[in-house]
Amino acid sequence: MYSQALDERGAHAQPDEAVNAAFEERVAAEEKIEANDWMPAAYRKTLIRQISQHAHSEIIGMQPEGNWITRAPSLRRKAILLAKVQDEAGHGLYLYAAAETLGVSREELVDQLLAGTAKYSSIFNYPSLTWADMGAIGWLVDGAAIMNQIPLCRCSYGPYARAMVRICKEESFHQRQGFEIMVTLARGTDAQRAMAQDALNRWWWPSLMMFGPHDAESTHSDTSMRWKIKRFTNDELRQKFVDVTVPQAAFLGLTVPDPDLRYDDSTGHYLFGEPDWDEFKAVLRGEGPCNAQRLAHRRRAHDDGAWVREAAEAHAAKQRKRAVA
Repeated sequence: MYSQALDERGAHAQPDEAVNAAFEERVAAEEKIEANDWMPAAYRKTLIRQISQHAHSEIIGMQPEGNWITRAPSLRRKAILLAKVQDEAGHGLYLYAAAETLGVSREELVDQLLAGTAKYSSIFNYPSLTWADMGAIGWLVDGAAIMNQIPLCRCSYGPYARAMVRICKEESFHQRQGFEIMVTLARGTDAQRAMAQDALNRWWWPSLMMFGPHDAESTHSDTSMRWKIKRFTNDELRQKFVDVTVPQAAFLGLTVPDPDLRYDDSTGHYLFGEPDWDEFKAVLRGEGPCNAQRLAHRRRAHDDGAWVREAAEAHAAKQRKRAVA
């Protein structure tokens, strides 16, 4: 029917219409596409882009919280935050491994990140200024991530979907941990409540931007929805996040920093204002408050870890040599 020969990136040769139609039928029937199955080159490219950006976000996302490990207010808080940052490193590794099943090497993806040519979530280019930010990041940022990621457990690509099951379980813990910090601060002194409100003020709008641009301006959404890589649009997920999070803010006794926010009885949803999309685009261009700092830190860490990679390669070579002997 078509050539099974693989090119250097692991993509099958161009199929005839029947093969492509069979692929579309499998996706529509909710069958999982596996690494060795035929898939359109555009499907493969879309997955590599999305999974790698997700992995980069987990790795860069360790930095705002890692900044507070040594300054956590108690040993208990320190241990919890350390465990959370370790979880995020693991998420990055799961996702890089999932991307590798698509024929791209982890080294290539990491090189793209270090070169500044790969995107990651814009929100990780904002500074974490106070301990309350650890609560706001867990509550809002991880809360937004969960909205995005739970549907990915039903992604049409099997390796990505399976990786997301464990990631989402751990992200749910992270969200609860962040909300618990906010509850503690909101029930504390006037200064602690003010700290919690300040963190909400600074992280609210970047959290809404995490879902990406409006559907009409989203480049990849239509194709990703058709292929069941995504299950909901950017605007649908953003609305769901607002509907869930605003009552939580009310429970905390905090005010969402949006003068346009109101509940609409006719729709059963909250109406809310527009994020600063010019700011969003600037951060994506590398002009955010911490873009240069985040990448510089990642490059230093990569360079400092070169000896570990070299030692691991030398050990693997030694083991292969012994196996042959």
